Amino acid sequence: MLGIVNRVLTGLIGLVLLVAGGSVLAVGLGVRPPSWWIHQGRHDVLLTAAERTRWRGTGWWWPGVLAALAVLFLLALWWLIAVLRRRRPAEVLVDTGDDGQTVLRGPALADALAADAERLDGVARAHVRLTGRRTAPAAQVRLLLEPHADPGPTLNGLTAECLAHARHSANLRSLPAEVRLKSVRHRAERVS
Repeated sequence: MLGIVNRVLTGLIGLVLLVAGGSVLAVGLGVRPPSWWIHQGRHDVLLTAAERTRWRGTGWWWPGVLAALAVLFLLALWWLIAVLRRRRPAEVLVDTGDDGQTVLRGPALADALAADAERLDGVARAHVRLTGRRTAPAAQVRLLLEPHADPGPTLNGLTAECLAHARHSANLRSLPAEVRLKSVRHRAERVS
């Protein structure tokens, strides 16, 4: 969803800037603009002195301008952070071997890997997040271990069973993983 919004917003902003810049260039080169256009000739300015000072005496003008610019800045910053933060592939390309590729949803692969990891002995909960590119995904796995679980065999089971199964199912050459283990806190009962 974010990719679609990003492409539409980028396209709209680019189109507006292209039309505005092209019109200023055309008027500067001598093209006669329509009567309703903001520039009327080669030596015309965007805002006349009267237009620039028109609202100077009102108390709401500068706070309104600053508030609008602050909102635009915050929206642009949010958009930039959202674009830079997106490191998860929405889909993974699966090479089917018959001159084609099938698309597998990234969250579906992550959910399947998490469900497979939760079946391991001693794993209370698993969370998997895919990172990387759609042709070369990587996994970030967080396992919540029960108090009796031994981390060594659990990690071996995750590597030998779950990651191997996911790699084989998606027909990937490799599926590197970063695994974080955390243990459930066990509260001892007080004996009176």
